[in-house]
Amino acid sequence: MSLKPLMIASSMIELGAGLGLLCLPSMVVELLTGVALASPEGLTISRMAGCGLTALGVSCWMARNEAGRGPVVSMLFYNVAVAIVLAYAGAVLKLSGWVLWPAVVLHGGMSVWCAVVLMRGGQALPVDLPR
Repeated sequence: MSLKPLMIASSMIELGAGLGLLCLPSMVVELLTGVALASPEGLTISRMAGCGLTALGVSCWMARNEAGRGPVVSMLFYNVAVAIVLAYAGAVLKLSGWVLWPAVVLHGGMSVWCAVVLMRGGQALPVDLPR
C-alpha cells in the first residue's frame, strides 16, 4: 500500500473537520455529540481544536510525497485516540449526535489503514539495521 493515498485522505478529512470547527464550531459539536455549544469557553476550545486539525491536515498534505514513518505513526496514534474518545462519548457518556458512530468507524478504519501501511513499509522506508 502506498503512503500517498493515505496522506491525501487524511489531509482531506482533517482539513474538513478543522475548518468546520473553526467556522461552525457549535454545528460540528452538535453533529458529533447531539449537544449544541453555547458558551464562549466551549466555542473557543472548539476553534482551538479546529486550528490543530487544520494544521494536521496541512501536515498530511505536505507529507504526501515523502517516504517516512513519522507522519503515518502520528496519524495512527491520532486516529486510535480519537476513535476511543468518541466511542467512550457514545457508549459511556451516552452522547448521540448523528455523525458520532460514523466518525468512530471512520477513525477506526483510518487506524487500520495506517497500521497496514506501516506493516507493509509504505514506500521505500529507510531502515537502519545493526551491524
